[in-house]
Amino acid sequence: MAKKINKKLLNLLFFLLIMGLTIYVMLKGNDIGAILGAISSMNVGYLFLALLAALFFVVAEGTMIWYLMHGRSGTNSILRCISYSFVGYFYSALTPSSTGGQPMQLYYMKRDGNSLSDSSVVLMTLAVFSRLVISLVGIFLLIFWYNPLVYYLQSYMALFYLGLFLNIATVIVLLAVMFIPEIIRKIIRSVERFLVAIHILKISQERHLKIESFIEGFQDAVVFLTKNKKKILFVFIFSFIQRSSLYILTYFVYRGLSLSGTPMVTVILLQAAIYVAVEMMPLPGAQGITELMYYTVFQTVFTNALLTPSLLITRGLDFYFLVIVSLIVVIVKSFLVKKTTMSIEVEKS
Repeated sequence: MAKKINKKLLNLLFFLLIMGLTIYVMLKGNDIGAILGAISSMNVGYLFLALLAALFFVVAEGTMIWYLMHGRSGTNSILRCISYSFVGYFYSALTPSSTGGQPMQLYYMKRDGNSLSDSSVVLMTLAVFSRLVISLVGIFLLIFWYNPLVYYLQSYMALFYLGLFLNIATVIVLLAVMFIPEIIRKIIRSVERFLVAIHILKISQERHLKIESFIEGFQDAVVFLTKNKKKILFVFIFSFIQRSSLYILTYFVYRGLSLSGTPMVTVILLQAAIYVAVEMMPLPGAQGITELMYYTVFQTVFTNALLTPSLLITRGLDFYFLVIVSLIVVIVKSFLVKKTTMSIEVEKS
């Protein structure tokens, strides 16, 4: 337990360190008063639209969790599924390459009575389509928008190629795990043998039966999804809409700062290119690299006076605001879990 707390504390401290350095670099050499003035002058209507776009990104994932879980296991309300999405966002933001989100989602889904195998398949399906959408957007940009991409990204083209490669590789690995069940069986058995060999686990027939039961349930859930092609099509289309909400958010900021002249599609595609490049970077929330890339990519879109304010508003809404909301949800859910556990213990006594 102490190790888990220490790890979470280290992740939080690392997150805060990166955040502090990022904000310092963004504000260094700038007139703070002018920045605050520009931010305060933003059109309220567009600010509200940008805020809705940010919230929609997380709420949409929760909606897809509810849609895929419906009829499989547990009795999940859509609000509960949305809370799983906020939990995942918070822990993904705190951990490098967003690795901490899904394990915590699985924990809370299991606590609420959902099958571990069903929950795993649902989250893996969402991960596949999320990465697939990013990969397809990246491929589209390379094929149909190559010259503008090179012009705006400049030295960050190498990072774009790397990000695209990592997303495509992730999609391939996840699909292999889902549709070649022997892979997941071998992985789990190898991990179990290793833990037994280093004396962390003991040989257990009961655990072996549980692992086999999980794998069978996992395969059953995959078969269920492949037989329900409408669900797959819905998730693919909705994943694209979900991702697009973050891309269009930057355009709302652009218009909210009373700017015009750059086509809407250009702003959206540039923001999409940034996400393709940085999404898989091993930094909490891709902090630092996202901001640096934003400065280069949007330097000819926003005026010099509004470049930093636009970045602060965009990142403030599409990342830090969502982290704060997600933290509130995590605190509430943790309180409810603790309250439920105490009630059960009182009943037993």
